[in-house]
Amino acid sequence: MTTATPNTIAGRNKRWIIGDSSPQSGMPLIGRILASRGLDGEEARASFETTLQDLHDPKLLPDADKASNRLIIAIENDEPIVIFGDYDVDGITATAILYHALKSIAKDTSDIRTYVPHRLDEGYGLNADAIRSLADQGAKVIISVDCGITAIKEADIAKELGVDLIITDHHNPPTDGSIPNAFAIVHPRAPGSKYPFEELCGAGVAYKLAWRLLVLAGGDENGKVGKDKRELLLELLSFAALGTIADLVPLVDENRIITKFGLGRIPRSAFGGLRELISACGLDGEKIQADDVGFRLGPRLNACGRMGHAAEAVELFTTATGSRAREIARGLHEQNESRRATERRILEQAIKLAEAEGMTGGDTRAIVLAHDDWHPGVVGIVCSRLVDRFARPTILLCKQGDKYKGSGRSIPAFNLHAGLEATSEHLATFGGHDMAAGLSLSSDNLDTFVKAFIDHANEALSPDDLINTLRVDTAAQTHELTAHAVRDIFKLRPFGMGNPHVRLMLQNVRIDRQPGVFGARGNHLSLHLKHEGAALRCIMWNGGELRNELSRGQLVDVVVSPQISSYSGQVEPVIDDWRFA
Repeated sequence: MTTATPNTIAGRNKRWIIGDSSPQSGMPLIGRILASRGLDGEEARASFETTLQDLHDPKLLPDADKASNRLIIAIENDEPIVIFGDYDVDGITATAILYHALKSIAKDTSDIRTYVPHRLDEGYGLNADAIRSLADQGAKVIISVDCGITAIKEADIAKELGVDLIITDHHNPPTDGSIPNAFAIVHPRAPGSKYPFEELCGAGVAYKLAWRLLVLAGGDENGKVGKDKRELLLELLSFAALGTIADLVPLVDENRIITKFGLGRIPRSAFGGLRELISACGLDGEKIQADDVGFRLGPRLNACGRMGHAAEAVELFTTATGSRAREIARGLHEQNESRRATERRILEQAIKLAEAEGMTGGDTRAIVLAHDDWHPGVVGIVCSRLVDRFARPTILLCKQGDKYKGSGRSIPAFNLHAGLEATSEHLATFGGHDMAAGLSLSSDNLDTFVKAFIDHANEALSPDDLINTLRVDTAAQTHELTAHAVRDIFKLRPFGMGNPHVRLMLQNVRIDRQPGVFGARGNHLSLHLKHEGAALRCIMWNGGELRNELSRGQLVDVVVSPQISSYSGQVEPVIDDWRFA
């Protein structure tokens, strides 16, 4: 089945792109949603009713066997192994996955350590000083997670020092075809790879390597492991799911399977540190959904790397127990509160600067700003906020010595990594994805880079590319949003990148009561809507200021995400955008 040609409608804040199916088509609501996504019943079952048996064989990953066998030999010979992680959720969880897998086959005398670079002092990825220091401490094998595919110099240094470097990564390999001269490179998109799925995150790659490691360390000829190792692999899915959701990779194919089954393991995790984090987030006894990872668990883990040192988060997921795990989890919560305050301050400053520089409209189709006092651990989040608000690629840079370092976020119409590559003559370093990247440059090159990048964006983007859009699955009638229908929609979970939340358009609905507000600051809107006798209470997060603009009796069109209230058990859609009918 092919996706229907969409219609477009100008909403209050965004342009709505609406699937062609409507209630008048005679199809049930779930059928129209599937049709809008290009799926029929059989295709939907194939996509959404997958099992763990549908995961690809990990031995298909490039160098998975070579890396696993080297790690097994290191354990047999008591050679120290260091897992070199990263400071975001993906890197933290990938580190934890390999740590627990290695410990499960280790001897009492085995030396297995973790190392996470300090975000501000060392920056992203493998670095020469850390490799030299780890070699001086006796490391014989260093295995990177979520980083390393561009570490040409660092791989050469490891080789000179007699350290076998195993790189596991998922970021874009260099476009010139050069790769590090490492002992092994486990990467789904490594040159010559025949792995059937390219979109694993760092934790996903680490999980597949951990699986292969346990098979080669004690599995049978059919690739099956013993009961204890199988249970460990099931438990490790919780970490893989956290990394997969937080790193915003598409929730399709293997990522969907990992996320679906990993989320199910999180509430009853065997890892005490994860249970303490759940408790600190107020999610005890809750069924964890992808949004809980994106908005509650993930930000607390990321805050550790942004505001402190991610080594604490790694400790939480590896060795911390009891009171120490509780202490770390509470600390992550406090760091996240500090992060939020810092983020608000930088966002206000960045909006004023962008508007003053004329970067939020007109012919300037990118935002590139630098500031001496911005916190480098938070600028990436602020970039995302600016992209959401102004619908254009955004780079924020902060001064560090004689350099500027920063982060960028993009829109679907603009490949950020390619944009940085096109302006790389002005940069010292850069790396990342199509939608997110990091970079550094000399202070002397700041002005020339800003001009070059904006010129590149102006040429690559059209005015239509800079309009925020909202993908709407189908129009619906108020009476169709029953609890049964919403539970059918929930069968499409987990929602995220590549499988977005279901959004429905309700047209010509009447505001049935005077709008209300709720929340500690009265910043959220409560709206009772009615159409042809069917009524719904809807909510709009951060929509409280609309209370004085909307009134009983007005007709509106709304785009909603169907939800069921955890308090009342009633259908309670969330309004994503609206307009007067």
